[in-house]
Order: sequence, then C-alpha cells, then structure tokens
Amino acid sequence: MTDPAQVLKQAALYTDARLYRLVSLPPAGILVAARILAQINEPFCGLIADKDEITLILTEDDAEAFDAHLLDARLSDPLRLLTFDLPLAPDLVGFVALVARLLAEGGIPIIPLGAFARDHLLVPAVHFAHAWDILKEYQTA
Repeated sequence: MTDPAQVLKQAALYTDARLYRLVSLPPAGILVAARILAQINEPFCGLIADKDEITLILTEDDAEAFDAHLLDARLSDPLRLLTFDLPLAPDLVGFVALVARLLAEGGIPIIPLGAFARDHLLVPAVHFAHAWDILKEYQTA
C-alpha cells in the first residue's frame, strides 16, 4: 500500500502510557550513553549520535535512575510515545508529512522517529490526548 492516507487509516495507534525524556549529552558522552542503554530493559528506547550531541530516549523512570551518570545532561519536558502499529514499506512517501500536517494544524509539536518497519512519534505529554484524538478522528472520517 503506497497511499499515506490509506496507511494512516489502517494503522493501529499504540501507546504504552509511559512518560519519556530526551536526554542530551555532549559528544564525549557516547560511552556513558551506550552503557546506560545496555543496562535498561525497555521495549522502547534509543540512542542517536551526531556531530554535536548524543541523544538518549529514556523512560522518565530510567532518566531518574541514571541521573548520577548523566553529567552535563539536558532533559526535555515529559513526552509520550505514539506508534503507528503497522509494518510500513520502506518506499512509502508522505506518511510522516501527512501526520505532521494533521498535528501541526492542531498546534501539536512532534518528534518523529522511524524504526525499520514502524514509525513513532514522541509528543509532549501535555498535548498527547489532543494528538491521539486528532489521529483517531482522521482514521474514522
């Protein structure tokens, strides 16, 4: 299926009802970040390294538990996970653009993330219910 509108209508929306934090570390923090990720047992977490920073995606509980190891860290406000629980074709074009447009029209900021076969959003916790409602309404229209 290559029509993003149809894919969105068919995708089950999933959330785990947990709070997440983005944790920003300086580039030298890569080994600390990798060790933290290796120690947690979470079905959703992540590590992104770029030239300017290391970013961990952790549950709020894990961010608090590893606080002593996160020197010079900056934490985001609480976020919620929203997963489009349907395997997505790697050549699907416009899916995230459609979702971003729908949520932007509702004034909702998002952090899109892609796994191999599924897309995810991190949404500020204060906007999560509204984001969920917008997407559910689109699916039933």
